Amino acid sequence: MTLLRVSVAGYRFIARLEEKAAPQSCAAIRQLLPYRQKLIHARWSGEACWIPLGEFRLDVGFENHTSHPAPGEILFYPGGYSETEILFPYGATLFASKMGQLAGNHFLTVVEGQENLRAVGEIVLWQGAQEILFEDA
Repeated sequence: MTLLRVSVAGYRFIARLEEKAAPQSCAAIRQLLPYRQKLIHARWSGEACWIPLGEFRLDVGFENHTSHPAPGEILFYPGGYSETEILFPYGATLFASKMGQLAGNHFLTVVEGQENLRAVGEIVLWQGAQEILFEDA
């Protein structure tokens, strides 16, 4: 089991890579570590934040994909109907874009710190973009 540390808005989470269910996504993300970006609040997906990646590609297809992630089930959307992105759900989420409902690869699950997911979402909502760091735990 491979664990990552996710740091954002003064909080730290431990998350498990879903290597059996999403091997291509996990391998591609691991190549980027440590990975630092900006996390902003989602526009259409409900209680979630996202990392917009534009035309950035990881050369992976759909695997272990869902439109209904639970809080802490982090998705990678490989692009297609909308821009490439990472979705960080902290509450009730239906993954979508202006084009409609989307499905993203569930590649990472928060296993420690879930009680702070909502706090991060509310900080991003009310205070704006926050730096997020993914690194080996």
